[in-house]
Amino acid sequence: MGTVHARSLEPLPVSGPNLSPSVDELETVEVEPETKQEVLENKRVIVQHVHIDGISRTKDDLLIYEIADVFKAKNLIEVMKKSHEARERLLRLGIFRNVEVLIDTAQGEEALAEGLDVIFEVKEMRRLTGSYNTMVGNNEGSMVLGLKLPNLFGRAEKITFQFSYGTKETSYGLSYFKPQPGNFDKNFSVNLYKVTGQFPWSSLRETDRGVSTEYNFPIWKTHHALKWEGVWRELSSLSRTASFSVREESGHSLKSSISHTMTVDTRNSAILPKRGALLKINQELAGYTGGDVNFLKEDVELQLNTSLLWDSVLSASLWGGLLVPMGDKPSSIADRFYLGGPTTVRGFSMYSIGPQSEGDYLGGEAYWAGGLHFYTPLPFRPGQGGFGDLFRTHFFLNAGNLCNLNYGEGPNAHLQKLAECIRWSYGAGIVLRLGNIARLELNYCIPMGVQSGDRICDGVQFGAGIRFL
Repeated sequence: MGTVHARSLEPLPVSGPNLSPSVDELETVEVEPETKQEVLENKRVIVQHVHIDGISRTKDDLLIYEIADVFKAKNLIEVMKKSHEARERLLRLGIFRNVEVLIDTAQGEEALAEGLDVIFEVKEMRRLTGSYNTMVGNNEGSMVLGLKLPNLFGRAEKITFQFSYGTKETSYGLSYFKPQPGNFDKNFSVNLYKVTGQFPWSSLRETDRGVSTEYNFPIWKTHHALKWEGVWRELSSLSRTASFSVREESGHSLKSSISHTMTVDTRNSAILPKRGALLKINQELAGYTGGDVNFLKEDVELQLNTSLLWDSVLSASLWGGLLVPMGDKPSSIADRFYLGGPTTVRGFSMYSIGPQSEGDYLGGEAYWAGGLHFYTPLPFRPGQGGFGDLFRTHFFLNAGNLCNLNYGEGPNAHLQKLAECIRWSYGAGIVLRLGNIARLELNYCIPMGVQSGDRICDGVQFGAGIRFL
């Protein structure tokens, strides 16, 4: 699957009058393959025809956009390269189960001596497909069932229904996705959903019923997402022992917000990168398009990775966020930031840093967190070149703080609060990469800077997720 086939343009003769060549002739024969290879690589060719076999529902205009660059190839190597790139673009559409490529000399009455035909043999997906899989979130797992109608109108549109049942969250949703022909990175989607989540660190249960629309598009080396979301939120106590502060937050609210996310990602892997950087900036404004929730929220994520000697990697991360309530109402417990746990500041229990009431953590309106990590191969490299390469040893230093802000004191007072009573931790452990989907960590943690009310996990701590500090 996925092989690019090319037939010889000029078959070499296989017989000759002299079956016992002299020494001089033998020397000539030795350099002939290199000369022939160089001729084939540099030989000028023209792609005369591109055929796509196996099409029944897909529209021609969508396919023309994806294979147009093949006609720009000037030699055989370019033809093979651009054909492979076109194959990858066709597979990316999510409407084909298989795509094979065959490069042959041009056929027909109008065929040129240097002409080539490129044939894509495709197999379209069924009109209705189903899936069953498991997913790993931030220290939680879930079972996911899905139904999909791919290539609904012949231009890579799809409708997806998904049901997810997890350890802390249950959800189902219906979505419609449509890419722009010729530019898959520009796409539009509409989502209807219901999500019920349990947050034991806050003794809180939240049920969201909402609709959202999102438009994704690239600008130069950045990727942008514009999103509007309208959600009816229902908050309730998870247990009878919930604090009064949590009970006070219980009830219904309607949030209508506009958000923008800009991402620059040059990492070679999103899960356990060896090089590259990530910059992600998110802004959310709620209340100006309706609803009874009003705030401005900023969130920034920065990560730098570099490879060192002996296949080791040094990684540095910095997160920060600010939530500014607008109007007379204070911020909601559902909108605040949370910090602590095996995916953020290790050595502390899940989201157990910052303001709390009677053992229930209420989140904060401002936070920062930083991490420095050193990854190395396992000692003595067991399983090198195979399963052992999925494991890395891990040395880390994490720090962060979370607090509420009094907006009457000014920005200097806010920064001073964030610089006081910093929680930090250090330790070592083992990391397991689960493909490019998630990663598992087993660390021995030593928490430091513990404040009154914080819950710690001194010693061995297990973490699973897709986003780690």
